[in-house]
Amino acid sequence: MKRELISVIVPVHNGQAYLENCIDSIVNQSYDNLEILIVNDGSTDRTADICGHLQEKYGNLQVFTLADVGVSAARNYAMKQARGMFLTFVDADDRLCSGTISFLYDRIMATDSDLAGCRFAVWGTEAQWERVCRTVSGEIVGINGAGGETERMSATVEEHCYDRQQYLTDSILKDNCRCWSKLYRRQLIDHVRFREGLTVGEDMLFLVDLLPHLNKAVETEYPGYGYYQNPAGVMQRPFTPSYMDQIRCWEMAAESILAMNKGLKPQMAGKIITSVILTVGKIAMCSGKERRKAQAYLTVCREKLKEQLRVPESTAYLPGGYLIKARFFYCLPGLYVWLYHGLHAWRR
Repeated sequence: MKRELISVIVPVHNGQAYLENCIDSIVNQSYDNLEILIVNDGSTDRTADICGHLQEKYGNLQVFTLADVGVSAARNYAMKQARGMFLTFVDADDRLCSGTISFLYDRIMATDSDLAGCRFAVWGTEAQWERVCRTVSGEIVGINGAGGETERMSATVEEHCYDRQQYLTDSILKDNCRCWSKLYRRQLIDHVRFREGLTVGEDMLFLVDLLPHLNKAVETEYPGYGYYQNPAGVMQRPFTPSYMDQIRCWEMAAESILAMNKGLKPQMAGKIITSVILTVGKIAMCSGKERRKAQAYLTVCREKLKEQLRVPESTAYLPGGYLIKARFFYCLPGLYVWLYHGLHAWRR
């Protein structure tokens, strides 16, 4: 019996170097009923030509062209076009192991969940990607090389089922903030869209906005999503004012989360403090001239840090070393930034 249609949404901006390999990894999935929706978001390289070639090559692939509206708007547009009863997102520089979608579909059905997720494996070279695939394939073949791999493997891969509150506290707030590496039922996301105008944190906000509609989720340890450590990716780029979204998104999330559970105020304050310190670190990596230009942003960071440090027990929810960093930056912001810059320059 043919399984239900799954829509795979792939936004891309200037992805000529990696888009085709990404799409090949989707086309080669063991799940046999997919539609692929590429959104070419204002690319100025050869991405459009590659999209045209892929559309001619694969009958289940559609290409949509937008005018550099951002990844959130690109995903939202594709969600309107998608016909599948299930949806998943793949970034254009990433790849999927061949059994990933089938595995997630089986887990979402077996657990009667609204959402199924898996782990990701970081890779940066073709040799590393091949190693990821061999590892996943080896685990499957070692269980049942004759077939029925997903069913047999699911019994050995650790997984956790969550209700709405548990998914917030035990998954999202424990840094499972990505929208990719997950499969969603259509009815879960039908009335939710990505918040547009953000360059960092839109994934996390999307998951937070799903919570009122979520009954059950399953997250597994299956390492089926290949996350490419892209040196040109958003998180690797030098500081720009839009990086302040790192803080803004957690402030927005706090509004939504505290409306559901006021008892999570210390945890949310901890997340905002962490985002402030990460942003300060990004500014500190700039040249002296650029750091002076960013002085106003450092001032904003210090004010936000001051506000969150006043929240009782907020520091109990900081990652290792962040309490020292937070107090150091708050007391001696100029020295902190200077030392941070010097230390990282020395390491390079």
